[in-house]
Amino acid sequence: MTPFWKQIIIQTVLQYKDKKENGKNQYSRYELAKGYKEFALSARRYLKDFVLITIGVLSAAFGFKGFLLTNHFIDGGATGISHLITALTKIPLQYRIIGVNIPFVILGYLIMGSRFAIKTALAITGLSICLAAVSFPNVTDDKLLVAVFGGFFLGTGIGFAIRGGAVIDGTEVLAIFLSRKLGTTIGDIILVINVAIFSTAAYFLGVEVALYSMITYLVASKALDFIVEGIEEYIGVTIVASRSEEMREMIINKMGRGVTIYSGKRGYGKRGETQEVDIVYTVLTRLELNRLNAEIERIEPNAFVVINSVKDTKGGMIKKRPLKH
Repeated sequence: MTPFWKQIIIQTVLQYKDKKENGKNQYSRYELAKGYKEFALSARRYLKDFVLITIGVLSAAFGFKGFLLTNHFIDGGATGISHLITALTKIPLQYRIIGVNIPFVILGYLIMGSRFAIKTALAITGLSICLAAVSFPNVTDDKLLVAVFGGFFLGTGIGFAIRGGAVIDGTEVLAIFLSRKLGTTIGDIILVINVAIFSTAAYFLGVEVALYSMITYLVASKALDFIVEGIEEYIGVTIVASRSEEMREMIINKMGRGVTIYSGKRGYGKRGETQEVDIVYTVLTRLELNRLNAEIERIEPNAFVVINSVKDTKGGMIKKRPLKH
């Protein structure tokens, strides 16, 4: 029996959802159970996003106040622009972060939608409040340590915020927008923006500060990639072989991984003749790639193998352990 308070929540959610459709007020037990499942999944997802964004905000604030602010080192992107303006004008960083990121929040709303914009606005506001209200110790004055660990905590914070569906640094939103308008890649636009930021830093703050700031940016980028892509780097492997069934059994039984089989045609010869073939696709970690290649060599040395990076995975049998015989 569903508790009374759960029924109230579920009916409220379902009535709001169906309000514009048919004005339905009564629901079966199946509809209530389905509605509760949807509500529970949404609540769990929002709670997870809130925790990730909070961790990101605290980590970024610690990187700023514990390392970067006292040494006037900057990062790339919107946070770098905010920090550069703060160093030149003495305006508190918490105000500059909000001011610089407002256009990015608006762009995020236009490109990514209202949910992304709201999360981003809350994350940026939380970072500003944290910078203004929370005290962090100045960890070290060693310039190299400041550049490395300041970048690490800042990049980690940005990465956790992205994991939570928001951004603290809105440069990528701008890059997406400009890439669509100009027909260039996102990476090229981010590179141009950061070159402009570090050139300005070199002119106003000195070449040494700019060089250390570049170290900060590089470390932050690597930390961000590590957090966003995950601890395990996944590799997608596509195998085109005549002995595809043996390949499938090897991946399942020896590697302990799931496979997907595609039906395709293989072209060969001068006349472009085609032959029916089953294409095997699997995802595994980089550490397992060497073993997979060895197993493929044993079955069919001339098999055509395509290897590509996978940013992240969800579901399936990615983390199933090898079977024990």
